[in-house]
Amino acid sequence: MPIKLNDTYLGQGACRTEAAAFLPLLRDADEKIRNKSGAGNDYVGWIDLPVDYDREEVARIKKTAAAIQAHSDIFVVIGIGGSYLGAKAAIDFLRSPNYNTIRKRTPDIYFIGNSFSGSEILEVISLCEGKDVSVNVVSKSGTTTESAIAFRVMLSYMQSRYSKDELRRRIFATTDAHTGALKQLADENGFETYVVPEDIGGRFSVLSAVGLLPIAVCGADIDKILAGAAAEREALFAAGLSNDAYKYALYRNAFLADGKEVEILCSYEPALRSLTEWWKQLFGESEGKDGKGIFPASAIFSTDLHSMGQYIQDGRRMLFETVVRQTECGCALKVPYDEADVDKLNYIAGESLFDVNEKAFLGTLYAHRDGGVPSLVVEYERRDEFSFGALVYFFCLACAASAYILGVNPFNQPGVEAYKKNMFALLGKPGYEKEREALLAKINS
Repeated sequence: MPIKLNDTYLGQGACRTEAAAFLPLLRDADEKIRNKSGAGNDYVGWIDLPVDYDREEVARIKKTAAAIQAHSDIFVVIGIGGSYLGAKAAIDFLRSPNYNTIRKRTPDIYFIGNSFSGSEILEVISLCEGKDVSVNVVSKSGTTTESAIAFRVMLSYMQSRYSKDELRRRIFATTDAHTGALKQLADENGFETYVVPEDIGGRFSVLSAVGLLPIAVCGADIDKILAGAAAEREALFAAGLSNDAYKYALYRNAFLADGKEVEILCSYEPALRSLTEWWKQLFGESEGKDGKGIFPASAIFSTDLHSMGQYIQDGRRMLFETVVRQTECGCALKVPYDEADVDKLNYIAGESLFDVNEKAFLGTLYAHRDGGVPSLVVEYERRDEFSFGALVYFFCLACAASAYILGVNPFNQPGVEAYKKNMFALLGKPGYEKEREALLAKINS
């Protein structure tokens, strides 16, 4: 089933008429996407990736994943941003947020190199003691500071445990096809490599080797993920300007024009928490530039209704929400009957928790709509590989269209470099002497 956009719960805010005002901009965005002619067109390889991927590389990924499953208890993935968020989202969505603690035949998977926390790295290393370990470092350049530090530490640990021949069986680099520090290191040491596509930015790369190797290690069927993305691609482009990803992009811009500057992506399934984190990077880095953009936030309901629900219901009316909703019952667990009925729950005894969740979903939507928070609902069928691939493609296309409508380049992230320059200067990196001097003067003034 294709991903569906339900726009029943818009309320009195940005309506269909207001969204229609952006149609000329959507036509222009669609032309840029289809013809690959817009700003950032060097990074639009994701558009055709589901039907034009490297079959030989995917076959190697499956073979490598099977080998890792056979000889490793733990698989450590090193990367930051798009180098890990998509894979983490897939594993939680397809398996469980508790993947590492449930009984299974596949390795535990840990993600490091996404912060500067030494405690986190040491904790993962301690978990590796007495167990067989494999490592996948994901970085196009190999010089991204957080992941480069983590890999240097992890490589030292692996070298203390394994011979050079054994390391070649256990360390895998996903990096640039031809150049870069990580590519050079991998070639010098004989580590098997996979490609970060030159024409796909990190946040759009989950359907490439960047995401597919860790996903395959967890036992998921990556062929079905790619098939889901391909089917969604076909359905969206066949529907033309009226497709649901474009509708989502139109509504987002209409909401923004109406003063709704914050979007909350929420789900009633905790397994989608990591998906919302991937989505925040996707839209935040793609739209947040030139003083423009919607601030992407996320929540898991009903959990966060007990922390953020008050603000969403009665706070500043700058919000709209998008609910990612599962339409098929994923669990038949029912509320049991209790003779004493101390908790007064017998009125729902026999109800499935799926149905209870649905009532919470509907009750919240109407409460928020009546409180001035309009809602969109993105519907997928079930938590499987096909749906995951379709969701990824839906949001990628919607994001590109929304950014073009907004008037920004969806595929660059110039603002990310600002903190890095200051950090490098403070750390004393060669070449940043003047910046260090100026920054220290500010700090000490």
